[in-house]
Amino acid sequence: MADEYALDLEELRQLQRIAKRPRVVSLISSEIRNLEKLSTDAVTAHASQTPEPISTQARVPCTPALNYVTLASFSWDQDSDKVKIYLSLEGVDQEKMESEFKTMSLDIKIHDVQGKNYCFTIPKLNKEIVPEKSKVVVKPSRIIVTLFKASKGNWLDLQFKEDKVKPSVNKDKDPMAGIMDLMKNMYEEGDDEMKKTIAKAWTDARTGKAADPLKGYR
Repeated sequence: MADEYALDLEELRQLQRIAKRPRVVSLISSEIRNLEKLSTDAVTAHASQTPEPISTQARVPCTPALNYVTLASFSWDQDSDKVKIYLSLEGVDQEKMESEFKTMSLDIKIHDVQGKNYCFTIPKLNKEIVPEKSKVVVKPSRIIVTLFKASKGNWLDLQFKEDKVKPSVNKDKDPMAGIMDLMKNMYEEGDDEMKKTIAKAWTDARTGKAADPLKGYR
């Protein structure tokens, strides 16, 4: 069993190396983590001589075996308790739908709609939901997905977005570098007389003739 997991993992890692689209990379990475956990569990179960049946089927949203079309266009709104997502699609049979809700993700598959299969996936939601309360309702011309929030409040976005890393402040930076930057700005924005004065101060600062290139301007 462990050998099977190893082969699956190797193939997924090969796909990960050639994948380019962020969503595809995210889905493959998620499945690799799942298989790694399953592989670890299988080894532990074997060592304790109490093996448990573990499914080896990969649960990757929009599996290519059935050629799903991704529903990329949607709208959504919210109140303090829930989020509603609206997918425009006609001819959907409620009995031919599969939905999987997790605390931070959702995966919906719609089969056999005029000969095509569709899927809608959000690998990481903005915040946690209550999976057992969330649901999908089919209307004549659209699908309504209702997600119940784990905690009341307003979502700024439907999907989770990483915060931009703030640049760290280098406390050891040469203070003279900041002064030189200030001089550059003053030079670019000043008149001709100011530019001549700053150019001289700049030259003196570089040659060591002046200890303070802004002396007289403070």
